[in-house]
Amino acid sequence: MSPMPRRALLAAPFLLPGLAQAQAAWPDRPVKLVVPFPPGSTPDIAARAVGQHFTQVFGQPFVAESRSGAGGNLGTDAVAKATDGHTLGVSINGPLTTAPALYPALPYDPAHDLAPISQLVRMAQFLVVHPALPVRDFAQFVAHARANPGKLSFGSVGAGSAGHLAMEDLMARTGTRLLHVPYRGFPPAVIDLVAGRIDAMLVSAAAILPQLGADQVRGLAVTAGARLAQAPAVPTLAECGIAGAESFAFIGLIGPAGTPPARVARLAQEARRALDVPSVRAAMEQAGFEVVGSDPTAFGAFLAAERERWVPLIRRLGITAEG
Repeated sequence: MSPMPRRALLAAPFLLPGLAQAQAAWPDRPVKLVVPFPPGSTPDIAARAVGQHFTQVFGQPFVAESRSGAGGNLGTDAVAKATDGHTLGVSINGPLTTAPALYPALPYDPAHDLAPISQLVRMAQFLVVHPALPVRDFAQFVAHARANPGKLSFGSVGAGSAGHLAMEDLMARTGTRLLHVPYRGFPPAVIDLVAGRIDAMLVSAAAILPQLGADQVRGLAVTAGARLAQAPAVPTLAECGIAGAESFAFIGLIGPAGTPPARVARLAQEARRALDVPSVRAAMEQAGFEVVGSDPTAFGAFLAAERERWVPLIRRLGITAEG
């Protein structure tokens, strides 16, 4: 065997630290799980469910950090721009799919600046109204909204969110027009609905089931393909005569685009394991979440399909970030 060239011998000591760093276990310090909505929101609940498991298996704290604003775009942008190698995020429909169509100056491109890791959960959405509204079912709601164009209001967690776009689609299908009131997260929106400061919402099951069960809001329809066991009296939109309007809110785990593929795969695997713990799965399902736990490839394909579904609707209806 020929001796190593002198230049290689001289360079070897300088290569060793970099090699050791590349081979070092990840993470070597706490990891931030950026949640672009307030504490207590559905993304925050999902983040804490997987974060606790991550802390146990990776040996470093995974800490949920709320950065709400701009319909979830603010916190999602923070994930896209993170360069510390120890920042991940848990985000939702709008910031991950439709934000570029609604915000021309969006500072990140979700299709290129983010690494999809796992779709954690999805949630059917309930059309709910304040009990004082003089409607008892979906047909009466449509009739009342048609008789009062622009006078009723509906809340959402921001332009492009699942609830906002599903309501825009529903208004287009029924010839109604309600005023959109965006919020920084589900908790303040639900508080205002219960208080009667807004009239209606299309809101994820996990965010409204307690209020629905306590008769603080009235459920008129659900966007799932079948009635939910937690609220069996609420009919589907299809049962109400609105076919093809099935939709779900979803929550996904993401990282910056440069996240190493092996790390992405490991995180997706551990996310699935976290959600498969029987006690965790049961608690999530009881609260209105449908556990998914997809792999990175499936999540990326799902995000692309969601863009193909909703971006044309945004353009056709002329929906804006202020709409």
